[in-house]
Amino acid sequence: MAKTRKFSEIRDDKNAARNGSSSNGVSQRFPPCLDDDIAQLTRLRTEPHKSFTKVAPGCSKLPVSVAKMVAGRETNCSGKGRFSLADGCHVVSRYVPKNGPYKVDRMGSCAYVSQFSTDGSLLVAGFQSSHIKLYNVECGWKVIKNILAKSMRWTVTDTSLSPDRRFLVYSSMSPIVSIVNVESAETESHANITELHDGLDLSVDVDDDFGIFSVKFSTDGRELVASSNDDSIYVYDLEGNKVSHRISAHESDVNTVCFADKSGHILYSGSDDKLCKVWDRRCFAARGPAGILMGHLQGITFIDSKGDGRYFISNGKDQTLKLWDIRKMSPHGASIPVLRELNWDYRWMDYPHLIAKNWKHPSDQSLATYRGHSVLHTLIRCYFSPEFSTGQKYIYTGSSDGVVHVYDLLSGATVAKLDYHEADVRDCSWHPFYPMIVSSSWDCNVVRWEFPGEENATKVKRLKRSRRRPYRV
Repeated sequence: MAKTRKFSEIRDDKNAARNGSSSNGVSQRFPPCLDDDIAQLTRLRTEPHKSFTKVAPGCSKLPVSVAKMVAGRETNCSGKGRFSLADGCHVVSRYVPKNGPYKVDRMGSCAYVSQFSTDGSLLVAGFQSSHIKLYNVECGWKVIKNILAKSMRWTVTDTSLSPDRRFLVYSSMSPIVSIVNVESAETESHANITELHDGLDLSVDVDDDFGIFSVKFSTDGRELVASSNDDSIYVYDLEGNKVSHRISAHESDVNTVCFADKSGHILYSGSDDKLCKVWDRRCFAARGPAGILMGHLQGITFIDSKGDGRYFISNGKDQTLKLWDIRKMSPHGASIPVLRELNWDYRWMDYPHLIAKNWKHPSDQSLATYRGHSVLHTLIRCYFSPEFSTGQKYIYTGSSDGVVHVYDLLSGATVAKLDYHEADVRDCSWHPFYPMIVSSSWDCNVVRWEFPGEENATKVKRLKRSRRRPYRV
């Protein structure tokens, strides 16, 4: 990570302004087909103060340059003497981290997980070889915890840091979720040899045997929520050391689950049954889901919440990423149309675009659909960009073509393609405060992309593409 960050100016482009784009390729107009509420919300979070955008009568309105904003701040034209959060987002969000990549780590097995902590000080990376590494981002990416996981089946499918960053949980294709104290003095954490890894058993019956695809801490750190291949969602009470809820949630594998907001009351889930479902934990026992959302033509690999309890995005095996508003959901028990089935397996086969290119869901409830990336072989993840630095004006996703794709939330335009990896990028993470993205791939590499980049750092040499297709999860 660069110690000194100088933001070079992006000059205004009159032609780009007339076309509704800035010179960095990011659309500045809000398409009429998108939901007005999210367009207005994004505008409030990312547009500069009106004092920066004043123009003389008869002159066209141009994108506000960084130099103009800095000059306006120094002359206190907004009357605040500083940038507002929206002003800051307008400046920083122009600098998508495209420079690099720079090496974080390389292991001898596929990288499945890479996620920053909520404060950005730590990075967690999980590998198929049962290794999980915790890096100190602010101290030269030093490995502060090297975890050798226990009870592994196939791979580390997911990890999650507790809100206070004291504990880490990890899952695999088994009902056991393990929890590790990452604040201990030992760097090497070999399960039940150098340190104790407590096993949290999510199975309800003695004969239960299933795999866990996704696990997350609640915002208060008292509970875990997990999704599994037995079509269920599990809520685990850490204080009571027991499963508090098991929900038969879908009619196929539940690939992803997450909390909708900080309250912890609402959950989103996505499944191979092609449905997204919304769950209200306050009435689990009374009825089924609070609602369902239809639109994907194939199974759903990942869901990320905007954090406001209203919007979320999902990645689908139909090679699309979709934006949703839960206010548009159908009630539980609504008629679900029978969709035409494709005779294909995303783990081994290319998507049959020629056959499916004209297919549309008859009851698509999504707000927007984004295309350009590839969702094959594994449960590829997607996310909103950070609120603090970008106002969540972008969404980004891994891809089986080895590229991290960054889209403009409102226009759907491709803002950046971070192209380096020779195999599937399963996970990626945007630093909550700095212009930095970390990507992890099945080519065994974890790398970072920055703006402006490090002056003395050596970029990783580009790899030769491989046709290798490992097993899915």
